[in-house]
Amino acid sequence: MATAEGNIGRAGPSVRRLILGSQLRRLREQSGISCAEAGYSIRGSASKISRMETGRISFKERDVDDLLTLYGLSDLDERAQLMSLVAQTKQTGWWHRYNERMPKWFEDYVGLEEAAARIQSWELQFIPGLLQTEDYARMAFAHGHPRAAEESIESMVDLRMRRQRILGGTHPPRLWMVIDESVLHRTLGSAAMLKKQIDRLLELTELSHISLQVIPFAKSGYVAEGAFSILRFAETELPDIAYIEHLTGALYLERLDEIEVYGRAFDRLVVDAETPRGTRQFLEKIRADL
Repeated sequence: MATAEGNIGRAGPSVRRLILGSQLRRLREQSGISCAEAGYSIRGSASKISRMETGRISFKERDVDDLLTLYGLSDLDERAQLMSLVAQTKQTGWWHRYNERMPKWFEDYVGLEEAAARIQSWELQFIPGLLQTEDYARMAFAHGHPRAAEESIESMVDLRMRRQRILGGTHPPRLWMVIDESVLHRTLGSAAMLKKQIDRLLELTELSHISLQVIPFAKSGYVAEGAFSILRFAETELPDIAYIEHLTGALYLERLDEIEVYGRAFDRLVVDAETPRGTRQFLEKIRADL
């Protein structure tokens, strides 16, 4: 297998599903077997095989064992490692305790975010979640979910603060955020709260692995009409993933042509935006005017 055992051990269940799925796809393609043929062998469909290979559904030991036999995998060590991965995909991440408050479609993102080596995001409504203060996050959730109970909002805030721990970990991801200037004028609560949020941005952008750029009103980020994130991983067999959230769910795009579109859009946003150093000056000016 191409994946180092240590990397698998540190990965969460979402990433383990991706790793296992990518290995199953590699073996199927090497054996010249179609998705339809593989699906038939496990009493399923081509669609099921596709969802397994992209890590979108859970794995059954029996299905994986039958597929490995079909694909002619005779290496006992590799077979044992792949079967071990099946069990590991069933483990729960730290975010499991938030499941009652967290949408099902968001669970995978939290796991992928924690495993990403690089996160690139474009935001035009709010400060990116990984950079928010607790008070800012609380007001953002209260505005977005006006009928939510206080307990529910506090749980969502707690989840967001827990996600931010990746920024101070031993191997933090390289964070590259681009935001529209309007984000910095949307107070949500009070000018004092926004000042604290800007102070937090200035503090975080002193870290070498975090870059923030602001697109001024004159440019306005016309190249992308909505927010998105691109997650990139250190494991070479894992695809880059573009994440686009909407009101009732989210899209996880990983086809090369799709990733190229979002990659080019992000590059254009970076060019249009103030430089990281210019952004710090921009932030300081807005803070002084509050």
